[in-house]
Amino acid sequence: MMEIKNRYDGTILHSGDFKTLKECVKDAVSNKSNLRGADLSGAYLRGAYLRDADLRGAYLSGANLRGA
Repeated sequence: MMEIKNRYDGTILHSGDFKTLKECVKDAVSNKSNLRGADLSGAYLRGAYLRDADLRGAYLSGANLRGA
């Protein structure tokens, strides 16, 4: 089980049976889940299609977004 949590209050923004956080984020984006304030620190999101993702306030420290 993989979860994306809000960095401010820890609420779960998106979850499911994914092997990687990248898969979880891609699924969240494709399902138009609200990722505002998501804690994505250290996430490997290289090449992920993030168009239309609302990542305002997201914590992306150490995240690899190359080509995303």
